[in-house]
Amino acid sequence: MENAIICPWCGTQYLEFQSNCRNCGGTLPAPRRTPAPPAQAPRQARLAWPPPAPRTVAPTYVWKLLREDAWVVAMLVFVLIGAIFTLTGFGLTLGIVTAFVGLPFLGLGLLFLGGGGAVLYWRYQEALQTVAILQSGEAIEGEITALEPNYSVRVNGRMPWTISYRFVLDGQSFYGTASTMNDPQSTHAPGPAVVLYLPERPEKHQLYPHP
Repeated sequence: MENAIICPWCGTQYLEFQSNCRNCGGTLPAPRRTPAPPAQAPRQARLAWPPPAPRTVAPTYVWKLLREDAWVVAMLVFVLIGAIFTLTGFGLTLGIVTAFVGLPFLGLGLLFLGGGGAVLYWRYQEALQTVAILQSGEAIEGEITALEPNYSVRVNGRMPWTISYRFVLDGQSFYGTASTMNDPQSTHAPGPAVVLYLPERPEKHQLYPHP
């Protein structure tokens, strides 16, 4: 759709402006009243700048991030295997004859549960931090430097992409990556981009719109 207003949080498109997305509840960017021709517009004017902080992010957005996180998908499999091994091992250790078989199963199951649970907690904290940056981060112009598909991984039939970007703040360069299960070639092509960072911790940053 030409001149459509696109929700930066979930990608829903609207022909007419409204303050919040009906799909996810996120804040929609204000429309430009007098857009200049792309060939003559300043570079910053062509970027999708976010509204001032604090911004509204849907409470369910953190779970959307987790559902599309390849780490989370892999660790859920580890946790499931760990639960099966733990229950099997625990049952076998109750029997005197089968205890020597049950103990290795129990140990391996607990190892899978502990490792998978630790990674899931880490990814959950990362998702919460991403939401915090999207809510209160300061906007600055940066640059997307590369798009890299991961052909060796498939999640629900889709392969993850890694978006590499950088920005300069007070003479210091910061670098980051963002992962997405959606093809970013049309929405996050290499070139100028908007980056959100936490003023008190500029090493914490994310692309805007978040892929």
